[in-house]
Parts: sequence; structure tokens; C-alpha cells
Amino acid sequence: MTLAYQSDFIELCVRLGVLRFGSFTLKSGRESPYFFNAGLFNTGDAIGAVGHAYAEAVTASDLQFDMLFGPAYKGIPLVTITAAALAQRGRNLPFAFNRKEAKDHGEGGNIIGSPLSGAVLIVDDVITAGSAIRESIDLIVAAGARPAGVLLALDRQERAPESPLSAVQEVRQRFGIPVITVVNLADLMHHVSARGRGDDLQRMQAYRVRYGLAD
Repeated sequence: MTLAYQSDFIELCVRLGVLRFGSFTLKSGRESPYFFNAGLFNTGDAIGAVGHAYAEAVTASDLQFDMLFGPAYKGIPLVTITAAALAQRGRNLPFAFNRKEAKDHGEGGNIIGSPLSGAVLIVDDVITAGSAIRESIDLIVAAGARPAGVLLALDRQERAPESPLSAVQEVRQRFGIPVITVVNLADLMHHVSARGRGDDLQRMQAYRVRYGLAD
């Protein structure tokens, strides 16, 4: 069963074309029955709604953290709007993001915003190879802070190539931190089922049988 904020988020994604159903070849070579592109959250209303969904998800998790961090590039608008949405809920927290390359003039360095300290929540869109999360954790630890967890839009709930674990599970296992997601594959399947989209549901069920996680 999906919660109200999850259903609203899926509807938003479909309306904006962020989430599409059909047949798509992923970078991994897999033929996926759906495609998710967070880069299409490109209006004020859209990104505001995303911030609301992220804030709802992390609030429901009861995770404790002191600040937020967004890895460049997609994490930058996501961490900004999530911090704003949390502040609207009475939780005013500092946030930061990084440059891809360190600046050698002005204030220098590669971190913009609040200094990394305490328990830091990493905010991004999805985990694919997990490299952005590893780099974020390295930055956080190097600053003397600690990663508190990861907040994402979507968990595909499928095995990573050459691994029995998903990208989300690998982050949880390797770094020992929670990964919170607004929605996952099961939520998407519930959405298409509730709307009578039988063909899409069958393709998603077949995809999950082939690439999904072992029970």
C-alpha cells in the first residue's frame, strides 16, 4: 500500500514525463519496462513538490541527522529544496553541496554552503553504480563528520550487475547506513495495477522476476 505523498509523487513523475512506461534500454544493457529521469523536474512547482515528497519520506523514517549534503550535480537542487521543505515543517537545518573541481581562488575548496559537521544526510535522485554516494561519504568523513544515511527518490529493487544485491543494498551493507526512498519498484507496480494498466504491470512483473532481489 502506498501512502498519500508517495501516490502524489508518482502522479507528478508521470505527468512531467520523469517516469515513463514502455521499453527502455538502460546503461547496463537491460531492457526496462520503465524509465526515470529526475532531470525533468525543471520548474518551480515541480521541484517544490519533490521537496515536499523528500521531506515527507525522511520525516516518516524518524532518522536523526544534523545537516544535509547534495552531491553534484543532481543532488544540488534536491538538497536545497529538501532543506527548504523541512524548514517549512519546523526543522531548520544547514545544508551543503560540492563542486566537481576544487576552486583555487576566492573561498577555495570544493564544498559550498554550511561546513560539513555532525551527522550528515546525503540527498540524491537514484543510486546506480553508487560512485556518487561513495565520493560523498569520503568528503563527509574527511571533514570530520559522519554519514547518517541516504535519501533518494527511487529504489529500483533490482540486482546490480554481477551482484546478488541491489545498489541500495550494497550501500547499506558496505557503509552501514540506512537508505530512505520516496518510492520503490513495488510502489510503481501498485500504481499501474490500481490504474488498470495490465500490460505495463505484466512487463514490470517479468522484469522483477528476471532482475529482482531474492527473498
